This record gives sequence, C-alpha cells and structure tokens, in this order.
Amino acid sequence: MVTAAAATVTVTAIALLVITGQPGSGSDPLGAAIAQISAGKSGLVLESERKQVIAQDAATDAFSVTSTPKISTGASPVSSSGNGASGGALVPSGPPPNPKTAQGIAYNLLSSYGFSTDQWGCLDDLWQEESGWVYNAENASGAYGIPQALPGSKMASAGPDWQTDPTTQIKWGLGYIKDTYGTPCAAWAHEEADGWY
Repeated sequence: MVTAAAATVTVTAIALLVITGQPGSGSDPLGAAIAQISAGKSGLVLESERKQVIAQDAATDAFSVTSTPKISTGASPVSSSGNGASGGALVPSGPPPNPKTAQGIAYNLLSSYGFSTDQWGCLDDLWQEESGWVYNAENASGAYGIPQALPGSKMASAGPDWQTDPTTQIKWGLGYIKDTYGTPCAAWAHEEADGWY
C-alpha cells in the first residue's frame, strides 16, 4: 500500500513538473522531479522496501531442502552378534509398548517367532513406515494392513479375520519376516535400502 501511494506521488509530481515546465534545477524536469521525490520520505520508504525485497529474494534463492527429517523411535544401536541392519542390534531405550496396542501385541509375539526384544526397534520402525500400525491401511498397489501384505488376502493363512484383526496381521507379518529376511532388523535394512520389504 505504501509502495503504491509513493509511486502515485512520484508520477503526479513528475507530471506536474513537466506540465508546468518548472524543472527546479537545470534543464531536465524529469531528473529534478525524481531527485526531489527521492530525497523526501516517500523516496526513502520506497528505497527501503526495494532493499528488503532484494534481500528476501536472495534468501529464497539460497534456501534449499537437502533431506527429509527422520523420526527416531528412541532405539539406539549397540554392537551385537550381527542381528541388526548394520552389524548391531537395536535395543529399546524405554519400557515395552502398551500390550493393548498393536505395537504391544507385536512386542509380546516377538519371542514366539524366535526374535529377541532387541529386534523391537527395527520392527517398530518398519511397520511405522509401512502402515503407521493401522490395521486397515491400504495403498494404491493393493498392499493391506499393518505389515502391508500384497495382496492383503495373503494374510488369510494366519486367520479368517485378517482384514480386521491386528493380531492376525502381526502373526502373518512376523512369519513373513522370519521366512524372508530372518529378522526384523534385516527386513528394516531392506526397507531403508530399497523402500520396501
């Protein structure tokens, strides 16, 4: 608004000087009018706004996003017998999840598939990435459920309620991980490397 008003004042002053033929200094009426306006408060405001726009434009050009932030689950790598994605296993840094949640069900089922609780962090990361632990998560390719089975009907081998029961989906998913990757950390390493498991 200030810029528009200052521009209007500038154009009006120039027009008046040209029409009346009163250049003010020298024989260049346009130059004299611009000099008079620039020296005034409106000219200072315009110059200040111009510098601010230049600085903002330079800052915008310099800004770039170099990566997507990764959300940590609080697990920390430790040296182990090679169960982890990079030679180490992940050990949970806090208490196990609430047993009434899908995460709690999965945590409690780890040992029945031969996995120690040091695999929990990898499994949590994996299924958080795949489905957000939502039992009815579905993507455009047809993958379904917490483990994102493709097609979802594969999970029927774990129970007829595969579409609605997180426990059935988790049992199928843990079996799939064991048969295909050996451990949740190996499955998570594949997910990180290739974007799927």
